[in-house]
Amino acid sequence: MSQLTLLLWVLNVLVDTVGQLAFKAAALSGTPYSGMAHWRHMLTHKWIWVGIFSYVFEFLLWLAFLSLVPLSVGVMLGSINIVAIMVVGRIWFKESLSKWRLIGILLIACGVLVVGIE
Repeated sequence: MSQLTLLLWVLNVLVDTVGQLAFKAAALSGTPYSGMAHWRHMLTHKWIWVGIFSYVFEFLLWLAFLSLVPLSVGVMLGSINIVAIMVVGRIWFKESLSKWRLIGILLIACGVLVVGIE
């Protein structure tokens, strides 16, 4: 894997993780509104915009990454995002990682390692 491909992959993981965590933070920012008023209020929240901009940037990174690797490899390497999001979600939001989730993380990481070695 070239340095550019590796850089795009790592940036993709980081930006996707930031986007997911920003959306979670926005969703947890309890608002006293319901229905459409809730969604209008969410649009004023900084985390929703961090998430949106992260996703736009991640989309561009993903396109650049896929232009350098076969789709089957890119999708497998991209699944490490799941691991990053679960680990950071545990740290930031104190979410639990059950035995089965930890086993899943290990299996995903092993799959990414096998594909990445190629």
